[in-house]
Amino acid sequence: MSLASSPLRSPITVLDRYIARQLAGPFIFGVAAFSSILVSVGAVFDLIRQMTELGLPLGIAGRVLLLRMPEFVALSFPMATLLSALMVYSRLSTDSELIALRSAGISVYRLIAPAIVLSLLVSVLTFAFNEAIVPAAKYQATLTLEQALKQEKPKFDEKNIVFQQYRDVKQPDGTSQQALDRIFYAQRFDGTRMKELTVLDFSQEGVNQIVTANSAQWNYDQQTWDFFDGTIYLVNPNGSYRNILKFERQQIQLPRTPLDLASNKTDSAEMNIGEVQQYLQLVKQSGDEKRANQLRMRIQQKIAFPFVCLVFGLAGATLGTRPRRGGKGASFAISILIIFTYYLLSFVCDAFGRLEIFTPILAAWLPTVVGLCAVSWLLVRAAR
Repeated sequence: MSLASSPLRSPITVLDRYIARQLAGPFIFGVAAFSSILVSVGAVFDLIRQMTELGLPLGIAGRVLLLRMPEFVALSFPMATLLSALMVYSRLSTDSELIALRSAGISVYRLIAPAIVLSLLVSVLTFAFNEAIVPAAKYQATLTLEQALKQEKPKFDEKNIVFQQYRDVKQPDGTSQQALDRIFYAQRFDGTRMKELTVLDFSQEGVNQIVTANSAQWNYDQQTWDFFDGTIYLVNPNGSYRNILKFERQQIQLPRTPLDLASNKTDSAEMNIGEVQQYLQLVKQSGDEKRANQLRMRIQQKIAFPFVCLVFGLAGATLGTRPRRGGKGASFAISILIIFTYYLLSFVCDAFGRLEIFTPILAAWLPTVVGLCAVSWLLVRAAR
């Protein structure tokens, strides 16, 4: 049996390899171009300001810039996918190559298959970047910048630890409403002890309790807090002091959640999905549903974002198959318009998610679903 007639021929044809080679160059160009734009807007201008106004050393600025680069490269992947697909298929259309291929019986769906494969590969690459590289690099950039400028930026794992605990209170109509149970505040955390603490306790009906202490440490054996050198104030509902008790050491039954929060990063952009899920469990223990809802939305956004590559790749290939004039300049302009429209919708959905008008899943996935529906409609029209 000859090779030409073998039923085990590779599904990758000469056409696929040709289009793939054509897509590679513009994709690399798009990554470089969009990364340069994003890093200039998102980091360079601010670093220059800090160098001139705050005396940030040039070497530190360069290190921070390098640590921020993975973030902007990951953001550029979907944009570069759109630009490369739009440029390549527009050129094939302008040179009448697509007309010739369609005359040979090749459908539009088959023609854009290489763009779909590229989009899926870039989606996997984007997810890997955002999980394995971007959070750690951004966190190191933040630490490097803060240490260089000696900033006193409040962070849960260093200073100003605030923990709010809520409880569900049943209303006369049978519904439940969240009520503030405790507020825990510590001025700083040295890795072992909380320092300069204040606890407002509203958990007991008829009396409120204020606890202040010089320091506190979690007692792992007894699963409670040891407060040192402090005072307990019992306050009546009318605001008068009921009793004042000074102590050198006092065990107080509070959850260890403030300690867990102090030991974790709180910026979801500096965490991968697993770390955000762990932090979500801590926040859920406090009963802060608003913050928990935002973290659920961030998890869904981290999952949904790589699929933007598929939306943009399909959009670029579909629009590129339609005859137009203008060359690379027109392709770049159309890419910017699509990117602006998509991210505007994303920002609106994010705002609705924060306001709890949209559920976390809807807020994260609606832009992608709308984009896929729009692109699918355009693709069906182009295939007619």
